[in-house]
Amino acid sequence: MKRVLILILSVALLGAGATGWSHWKETLTGTAVTEAATAFAGTLTDEQKQTVMQPYESPTRLEWHFIPKAERKGLQVKHMDAAQKKAAHLLLSNCLSKAGYRKATQIMALEKVLAELEAGKKGGNIRDSERYYFTIFGAPGADSTWGLSVEGHHLSLNFVIKGNEVVSSTPTFFASNPAVVMNKVEAAKEGLRVLKLEETLAFDLVGTLTTEQKSAALIAEKAPAEIRGAGEAQPPQDPAEGLAAGKLDAKQAKLLRKLIGVYALNMPADVADARIAAIEHAGFDKVHFAWAGAEKPGVGHYYRIQGPTFLIEFVNVQPDPAGNPANHIHCVWRDMRGDFALSAK
Repeated sequence: MKRVLILILSVALLGAGATGWSHWKETLTGTAVTEAATAFAGTLTDEQKQTVMQPYESPTRLEWHFIPKAERKGLQVKHMDAAQKKAAHLLLSNCLSKAGYRKATQIMALEKVLAELEAGKKGGNIRDSERYYFTIFGAPGADSTWGLSVEGHHLSLNFVIKGNEVVSSTPTFFASNPAVVMNKVEAAKEGLRVLKLEETLAFDLVGTLTTEQKSAALIAEKAPAEIRGAGEAQPPQDPAEGLAAGKLDAKQAKLLRKLIGVYALNMPADVADARIAAIEHAGFDKVHFAWAGAEKPGVGHYYRIQGPTFLIEFVNVQPDPAGNPANHIHCVWRDMRGDFALSAK
């Protein structure tokens, strides 16, 4: 409950003060995740442990992707009993903030929407809200270094915990298809928009740019088909492009901070705070905002926010299964210093 209240307070404070960030001193996540992972492992059969528990140094720890795949590392939620499912979701909820957990579970539930919209399609991908996989790398413990992967279609969450501290939480990938549920289906309310702020705040920011600023921010007339480095163990190391945060006025800088905060606050308070503190320490003025494609919904668009310590990419170019254009979001937060607690250099 204490963490939830801190997160609610942090949302209220985003954009306040000299920097526009909120800061807090909680260090609960590593301990909570270690305890939840230990409890989850304790529910598994010996056979299931062979699937879930992998060596920390396993090459599969660095494998991640969000596309539909016939097989993935780890144990499917579908193959867990009721107690195991409960323990798995407790583990997932401890890895994320309340907002992040809600997004993750809504993304899983969107598989049912896809199943409805693709009902007449033959030879398509398997759409299953329980086709999500949990893998633990190493032995969770207060004095150990270990990793966790929770992954499936449109979701890839990756963590490294060392000495009960979350030392890596990237890549963090969320996606939504449909981005907005525009058709009547049984599986979801019409109008559901899982990643709403990730899109609307970016449009708000672009809408405030002057002609000169927009010229600097625009890196391509057409949006790319996909985020860069999808499935790669480390983020692209290309220099930041677009408009420097130092060229924004106070209102625009507040909007950019708020947009970054939407991504950061998918994590629990202490992890989000570490992300934000790293941005401030490296210099917010060094953050760049880049845009490609249309400046309105329904037409392909893309943005990138990059600083010395982080990279955000967002793309919405694909139609949903019902044919509604640019209604399929992919977005990711990566660590420019290195994902998976490894150096990117």
